[in-house]
Amino acid sequence: MSLVGALPFLKPRLSPSVSPGRQRRHTLPASEFRPLNTQDAISVFEIEKEAFISVSGDCPLHLDEVRHFLMLCPELSMGWFEEGRLVAFIIGSQWDQDRLTLDALTLHKPKGSTVHIHVLAVHRTFRQQGKGPILMWRYLQYLRCLPYVRRAVLMCEDFLVPFYQKSGFKVQGRCSITVASLTFTEMQYPVRGHALMRRNSLGCKPPLL
Repeated sequence: MSLVGALPFLKPRLSPSVSPGRQRRHTLPASEFRPLNTQDAISVFEIEKEAFISVSGDCPLHLDEVRHFLMLCPELSMGWFEEGRLVAFIIGSQWDQDRLTLDALTLHKPKGSTVHIHVLAVHRTFRQQGKGPILMWRYLQYLRCLPYVRRAVLMCEDFLVPFYQKSGFKVQGRCSITVASLTFTEMQYPVRGHALMRRNSLGCKPPLL
């Protein structure tokens, strides 16, 4: 699978105070969006632990599961880096059923047309700055450029439903998955409805090389 068409949503954003021609070769981009890899796994898990354990008592993905998905489908992840430091991330995988089941928590279904978003987390230092919604917006734009993706789904606790509704997700109903005493709402975002945008958007055309 080629990611060339989606590159505009992943390439770095340069600091407005420094022109590209003046940047030294060793200078890190001020802000960069890129797929994650297994070398990012520890940084991902540290952010995830701090964000979730104090609230829910557990993480959506444990470290071995983070590595598992970043090895199988790194193209369905997105990290936001500032000066080389991971500040926020999303990890997803493909799914092939209408609703989420327990298998969706650990399996990647390469023939599926649904992207299951396992986790979105922001480093504590960078919260309350709007980074979560911005990253989700970029991720959904990126998914529109992947021809096999028809929708994105996620499960969340009830207090997070308004947050995801602001990003365009719709409630599907109660999720069949429970974790200990926690219950979840299942939500979906219809990527398929943007097929025309995929064909016509400049963002989905390969960059000039």
